[in-house]
Amino acid sequence: MIPSHEPHAVPGTEHGIMVVVVGPSGAGKDTLMALAAKHFSGRAEVHFVRRVITRDGGAGGEDHLSVSDAGFASMEQSGSFAVWWEAHGLKYGIPAEVSVALGKGHLVIANGSRSALHHFKAVFPRLKVINVTARPDVLAARLETRGRETHEDIMARLARGPLTVRGDYNVTELDNSGSLEEAERKILDVINEFLKEVH
Repeated sequence: MIPSHEPHAVPGTEHGIMVVVVGPSGAGKDTLMALAAKHFSGRAEVHFVRRVITRDGGAGGEDHLSVSDAGFASMEQSGSFAVWWEAHGLKYGIPAEVSVALGKGHLVIANGSRSALHHFKAVFPRLKVINVTARPDVLAARLETRGRETHEDIMARLARGPLTVRGDYNVTELDNSGSLEEAERKILDVINEFLKEVH
């Protein structure tokens, strides 16, 4: 995951707050972000980022702009991304237009990756991280219902690394081991607290 250029802070982005939601597969971050986006849809000062991904648009999961590898490379070279990274054989980009909302002092929320947080930190001075996690047994059960991996593969993946965020970041931990309603209430509370800081 080595970008062709080192990301750097964009003037004006220090007025707003960039929130990056991260978490392992099975933690439910996509579901929680969709619920939060629906809840805050009437708030002009809250923006949810539509990522650019080199993944088929019909593959399910989050709503994203699907592009080819060549298209992604062209966008990267033209400066279309504030941040971009590679993970699991795919490329992900955060559109440069987020700087407009941040320049207005708004709250911008993006789906991210723990391995890419250092890129976000280099670009966005006011960065906050929401780390959505769940107990290993809960993660394993959710992943097994997807039917994409064997039980052994899932347990091996969960054993490979911690679920925490490593590094000097402003992190809010959100445990989604319980009911979806409980986790939804938690993420809405966290976002509302962040909103108090942009006014």
